[in-house]
Formats: sequence, C-alpha cells, structure tokens
Amino acid sequence: MNCNFLFDLDQTLLDFHASEKKALELVLKANGLPFSDEIYSAFKECNKSLWLKLEKKEISRTDVFTGRFKYIFEKCGGDLSILDPLKINGDFIKTMSMNGVLLDGSLEFVERLKREIEGCKIYIVSNGATLNAMGRLKSTGLDKFMDGFFISEEMGVAKPDPAFFDIVFDRIKQPKESCIVIGDSLSSDMLGAKNSSLSSVWFMPQGDVKSAMRDYDIDFSASSYDELFSVLKKWADGVEDKF
Repeated sequence: MNCNFLFDLDQTLLDFHASEKKALELVLKANGLPFSDEIYSAFKECNKSLWLKLEKKEISRTDVFTGRFKYIFEKCGGDLSILDPLKINGDFIKTMSMNGVLLDGSLEFVERLKREIEGCKIYIVSNGATLNAMGRLKSTGLDKFMDGFFISEEMGVAKPDPAFFDIVFDRIKQPKESCIVIGDSLSSDMLGAKNSSLSSVWFMPQGDVKSAMRDYDIDFSASSYDELFSVLKKWADGVEDKF
C-alpha cells in the first residue's frame, strides 16, 4: 500500500502572496489604476475574508471573484461603471498562473520525499482556480513530482467539506488510513482533515499552537521542511508497519 501525502499548495509549497502581489500590480496598472503596498494589504484582507465565507458556504465563488475587485476598485478610485470585476478577475488569475513562486526549499523538499520515502505518492489538494493553481505549479516545475491534482474549482466542492476528500479517496483508490494532509490553514486544511478523520500536519503553525492542535485534532506540526520531512518519514514508516 502506498503512503499518500495530500499537500495543500499555497503557503505550503508555493508562495501565494508573492504571486498574488505581482499579478495584482500588473492588472491594476494595466487598467490605469494605482498600486501600493497599502492597496495590496487591503486586497489580501478582503480576499481572505471572502474565501472564509466561501469555505462556510455563505457565498459563491463568483461572489468571491467579483467582491474582491469591486472592493479594490473603490479603494483605488476606479469607475465601476466601466470596469468589469469578473473580466479583470480573469486577467488577474491568468497573470498569477504565469508567475509561480516557490517557497524557499520546497522543490528540494519534494525531491527528497520522492527519493527517500519509497513508494510515496504526492497529491495536491487545493482550494482555488484550476488555471491559477496548475499554471503556477508548471511554471515552477513542481508538477513533475506530483501524482495527481485535486482543485476545488473543477471538483465543485472545497475544503473543509468532507465531500472534497471523498472525491480524493474515490479517485486514488486508497484507504484514508494511508493518507495524511499537510497544510498551513486551520480553517480549510486542518478542519478538512478533522472532518474526514484524516491524519494531519500543520505546517508553519502560528499563534496558540497547543490550543489549535487540540481544537482541530491535529496530529503533528512542523516549522521547516527538514522537520516536516522527519514527521512524514516517521508517519510513513508507521503506516507500512500497520499494513
């Protein structure tokens, strides 16, 4: 039986914020709008709040895409009568997809997993737009080390909904005991693992780590790729012993 590593993408393997900031600057300037660190911070906070609402099923994906650009147009003094939020959102996603940025050490880490943990399978489990996620994976070369991709847009369901991982299990034809979720987000990755009774690793934890690990039933935490490798190697050895 394989050991199946289910990796979140953004802020786990790829630097989402670096790609996001670059793409937002290019798209706003292309539409005659100003860009600054303050504008980016405002966009990032708005975007985060909208995605949290989507995870709770309070709004739709279209609401996220239109809402974040309507908000930023107002911050930039843009004319909503001539600016199309959905069109510019599409331009933004396309621009991001061509500008993937690796987190420092992530490519070497994935190479090491493949080299030193025999028979392991690595899958991407990500909330987001397929074009954006796959484009950035390919632009960085990470896609070559992956055994499959599960992106919420094409699946029609997002983490932390258990239905997301039900689709993963159905496609990879492996028991959940052979799978472990690795991600940075409590509200999607760790809660998704908890909802599906999956083992989990919280990567780059912040805040009250002990309380969060208890509240979300998190099995492990890791603050570096070296630490994460050790956790996954030990877990994989344990899985092999059970089966």
